[in-house]
Amino acid sequence: MRVPNSVVLPVGTHVDCCQEEEVEEKRHDIMAKIVAMLAERKSNLAHFIDNLEGSEEPEFYMDQWERLKEMESCTLTILNLVAVNCTDHRDIKKLEATILEHVKNEELFPEVVRVLPPVYRQVEAAIVDIAQSEEMADHGMMDLQHLLSKLSQCKHLANLDRELLQDILRYLHRIGLVVWYEEIKHLESTVFLQPTFLITMFKLLVRYHLVQQLESIS
Repeated sequence: MRVPNSVVLPVGTHVDCCQEEEVEEKRHDIMAKIVAMLAERKSNLAHFIDNLEGSEEPEFYMDQWERLKEMESCTLTILNLVAVNCTDHRDIKKLEATILEHVKNEELFPEVVRVLPPVYRQVEAAIVDIAQSEEMADHGMMDLQHLLSKLSQCKHLANLDRELLQDILRYLHRIGLVVWYEEIKHLESTVFLQPTFLITMFKLLVRYHLVQQLESIS
């Protein structure tokens, strides 16, 4: 709430645990609570500001007043809640598409319009082709140097060097197309071209350990 012109996309999970009418009921309830919370915050800020302005020596509270006025000026755009069935890959893809659609909305993000160099798009398209190729393993893991070698075989990427590829991978990691943990020494040379595989693995690990813990308790 302290970031000016913030945009919030509420996401409701575990739709698979609810009936259809329950989903709509919970969606309405959550959105109503968000509206009420924002109204309460606005009222509280106005109350605090009035108290400072009405104090006997308001000049002593100028710093607090300025911070409160700054918080009061912060706007918050709440988008419609997206309900997701986390067990359904199609719902995850729908959520991804919804997020991308909002991000590209210049009315919501008027100051976040940047044009990427053509090579970024070329590498992105080439990586998608590699990830979808029959020779790509299901886990989607690929050595960074091997990926560079594969990309360099593309005619328009023949001059691609490792440093530029790393810059592009950072961008692709941020938008979720790939996963590259360059800050982890043991993984810095590995690029995951299938992020969904990692999500599945993490879910299996969490569930496995959870079952073990529950069994130990019982």
